[in-house]
Amino acid sequence: MKKTVIDGITVEQGSDNVFADLGLRDAEKHKIKSGLAIEIIKSIRRLGLTQAAAGERMGISQAKVSNLLRGDFTHLSERKLMECLNRLGCDIEIVITPSSSPIGHLKLAI
Repeated sequence: MKKTVIDGITVEQGSDNVFADLGLRDAEKHKIKSGLAIEIIKSIRRLGLTQAAAGERMGISQAKVSNLLRGDFTHLSERKLMECLNRLGCDIEIVITPSSSPIGHLKLAI
């Protein structure tokens, strides 16, 4: 990571994945799930849904919607988050391409 000193303060530039920068296991998975959660939150707001109405529409409890809106998506799988987006009227397209690395990476393009 690149370090710069600005006004006597060392600033370290992170990568494009804050979860990896924090040293979390499964950083790519966390990044994907957070991106999906952000899109769910945007959709709920766009549709003007209450937490209860959003939960009913997505097939999850109001409590899980509340957790999601506060950034806690740990108890929802990537698949369930995608299903929630579908139920909120969003299409999801999965594109698979050959990787230039020996091991491919997950990426969320919005």
